[in-house]
Amino acid sequence: MQKIVPNLWFNQSAAKAARFYASIFPRARVVDTQYYPTDGLLDFQTEFAGQELTVSFVLDGYRFVAINAGAEFKVNPSVSFMLNFDPASDPDARDHLDALWTALAEGGEVLMPLGEYPHSPHYGWVQDRFGISWQLILTNPAGAPRPFIVPTLLFGNQAQNRAAEAAAYYAAAFPGSRIGTDVRYPVQTGPASPGAVMFTDVELFGQWFALMDAAVEQDYTFNCGVSLMLECADQPEIDRYWQLLSAVPEAEQCGWCADKFGLSWQIVPAKLGELILNADSYAKLMGMKKIEISAFS
Repeated sequence: MQKIVPNLWFNQSAAKAARFYASIFPRARVVDTQYYPTDGLLDFQTEFAGQELTVSFVLDGYRFVAINAGAEFKVNPSVSFMLNFDPASDPDARDHLDALWTALAEGGEVLMPLGEYPHSPHYGWVQDRFGISWQLILTNPAGAPRPFIVPTLLFGNQAQNRAAEAAAYYAAAFPGSRIGTDVRYPVQTGPASPGAVMFTDVELFGQWFALMDAAVEQDYTFNCGVSLMLECADQPEIDRYWQLLSAVPEAEQCGWCADKFGLSWQIVPAKLGELILNADSYAKLMGMKKIEISAFS
């Protein structure tokens, strides 16, 4: 079961975005929609009364949540999603990569053109029409196997050159974790210092996450546009991960927090949707910092 679920922030377009992704990705579908209550909302949320709150969708078995909200946060390439097209398991991997690239690039922005690079014979980085970033790569069939979708964290701006520290921290924080590939910059490369991370990945709860230090100056960094929702079994597990991951007191609200690298997390009970079925429960959630399950009873 997927324990860490990327949440994507959309400016009043979550349902539209989820349908778009479900139409272009393999083995994809929208699986659930939660709605804002019609009353009990905070002032800035009243325009959303009765509208979609979150839309859950699955792409090739990987779960995402689209958050339907306002313009408070804007996604950026500090968190992207690596899409691994492996010729060892798919003889038409290159054609499938090209088809998905075309769909994602339409109405979007190409960050790195599709072409040959030292790390792949066929690779490109694109920001789609909704602002979500994707890295499409034709992988080496002889390399270590990785899943189709790998969330990728780019450490730039105030988080520059901290990817190795973050990989070690996450691997220590989550039980049973391990670091996989670890490739470093041999010399100064833009803002990336010698020994900074060119590419590394870490397995957390059986899910792979990639980390990189930026080799080009960035004017953006992690924000709430993309958050990682950690679903917890009970209050002690919520308490444990809140203690480990919450490092920015002003970022704490309704189960959201930011770690010492600035990455946004949601530390929530696995059955959060069942706890906020009515307006009273929703109002309680909005008044919390760390979630206290007992407060909903």
